[in-house]
Amino acid sequence: MATNDKRLRVTELDFDNIKDNLKTYLKAQTEFKDYDFEGSGMNILLDTLAYNTHYLGFNANMLANEMFLDSASLRSSVVSHAKTLGYETTSAKASNATININLTTNSNTKTMSAGTAFTTSVDGTDYQFVTIADVTASNTGSAVPFDSVKIYEGSYITTRYTVDTSDVDQRFLLSDANSDTSTLTVKIQTSSSDTSTTTYTKATDITQLTSSSTVYYLQETDSGLFEVYFGDGTVSKALSDGNIVVLQYVVTNKTLANGASTFSSPSSIDGVSTITVTTVSGATGGSEAESIDSIKLQAPLDYATQGRCVTVDDYKTYTKKLFANTQAVSVWGGEDGSYDTSTGVSSNPEYGKVFISIKSTTGENLTTVQKSNLVTAFAPFKVASVTPVVVDPETTFLILNVNFNYDSTATTSTKDELASLISTTISNYNSTDLQEFNSSFRHSKLLGLIDDTDTSILNNTTTVTLGKFFTPVSETSSYNINFNNAFFNPHSGHNAVGGGVIASTGFYLDNSTTTEYFFDDDGSGNLRIYSLSTGQVRTYLNSEAGTVDYANGTISTTALLISAVSNVDGASSTKIRITAIPKSNDVIPVRNQILEIDLVNTTTGGTVDAQATTGVGYTVTSTGTTSTTTVSTPSSTPTSSAY
Repeated sequence: MATNDKRLRVTELDFDNIKDNLKTYLKAQTEFKDYDFEGSGMNILLDTLAYNTHYLGFNANMLANEMFLDSASLRSSVVSHAKTLGYETTSAKASNATININLTTNSNTKTMSAGTAFTTSVDGTDYQFVTIADVTASNTGSAVPFDSVKIYEGSYITTRYTVDTSDVDQRFLLSDANSDTSTLTVKIQTSSSDTSTTTYTKATDITQLTSSSTVYYLQETDSGLFEVYFGDGTVSKALSDGNIVVLQYVVTNKTLANGASTFSSPSSIDGVSTITVTTVSGATGGSEAESIDSIKLQAPLDYATQGRCVTVDDYKTYTKKLFANTQAVSVWGGEDGSYDTSTGVSSNPEYGKVFISIKSTTGENLTTVQKSNLVTAFAPFKVASVTPVVVDPETTFLILNVNFNYDSTATTSTKDELASLISTTISNYNSTDLQEFNSSFRHSKLLGLIDDTDTSILNNTTTVTLGKFFTPVSETSSYNINFNNAFFNPHSGHNAVGGGVIASTGFYLDNSTTTEYFFDDDGSGNLRIYSLSTGQVRTYLNSEAGTVDYANGTISTTALLISAVSNVDGASSTKIRITAIPKSNDVIPVRNQILEIDLVNTTTGGTVDAQATTGVGYTVTSTGTTSTTTVSTPSSTPTSSAY
């Protein structure tokens, strides 16, 4: 036993445990058998030893964590591990726009230099957009047009380094952490006396390089700046003493200029002062540098792709790499169904295509130019016979009606205050569990979160209505709205008098602005159009205005001329919202479908629980709904807002 007491236990890392272990060890020694460790100077020495041991143990633990990508917390460590996997971290991205510039001049040609600055304003703040390459255009009569010129938000920076191979610490760095590496141009000037330059391209496949390949490499350093470096003369061309490295790039404000749509020209371009600027596409794409969590996720996936897109996960990885503003992405093969913009995903396979749907961090759908650029960017990585097709995400809104019972003796909060807390709970659930591809709405989980909002809340009844928008065109056309979830229809003719399970906001037909119309259904698969007269009485214009497929959750209209749209949620709109009661309170998204709770139209109401406050039982009256754990069947009561 005495032998064991003399052994120093080293498994504990807590300060107090370390100190206790030291005391136990010393008390086992003959020299300190009756020593008072608490009331002597020895106590200070033990504190020092324990502190030092704890300090070293903590550092050793942190060092061990930084040795692995999964557990590393320092950005420099994460970036270093990613580099060993061949992954290049993404820099900050400049917001970019496309414009047409027209110079009124009789000159045959004009050149717009790299760095030409255009100005704009977003939320009262001025921003500068610049070109990143020299562009030359010819006269078309009385003007020189520069069409579809891409401009980037920020300052156009030129940094020069003179190569000194004897300086082992020399590095070619981009000067600012907000540099956009996608705008980087690398040129090598022969010397200070020889101004001839060679433009180097970024290396993408080292198997294709020779000793004379004029390429550069790019990496993020431990300081957060990006470094350009070059070959050694065996794997790509090496630099020589006296060469001048010229780096040109944009330093950006990242997301702040997203949304800019009107641009002003400089006072002159190549000596011409009569300048007209028109916007082709507004500013999008500004984003922060890649986060640590993103690097940890993407680096192993990028390594697994081995530089090619074959599987669905490969396309997801490269989408995030090629389009920096990707918040979420959904990918499916054409063999799983083709995509029609008017009907959604069909059951007919379309082999040789891969469909990509992107939710952007800006909240906007990708422009036609962005989609085209992304498809082009996939070219070096995709299998030859596969064609990427970029499609917009489709948002299905969930309109909730929450009624809760609470014990008024168990809280000091009012009913309205509890309702506000529940609204916050719903908003948090919307942010954490929804608004992503493949994120399902789980009814029972939300009910539990609502009940847990406050200890006084005893239970709640929450019903779900699906909502979706579609935009009418200015000509006679049919429309297809696909919810991808079955509608509630327990029997043929269900709730036909009450308007079925389909409702809509208002619209006008055939260029008339006098009568407002709405959609509903007859419970037997027919879509109907009606107007509301005094007393909210429905007058049907057309009882066969389309079909409702309850099993598959689709609505199809006949050919209609919808000439105008009523206000939606009190504001003017170009879209019609159509709603449906789902068969199941759990809603499952499909492919490019995203679920989001409509916080504007979601309602929350409370009732004091009679049994909890009086001890007397009460009678449950019929509300037109089933219990909270089964399918809800609320009636569809018509109002001017179709709810």
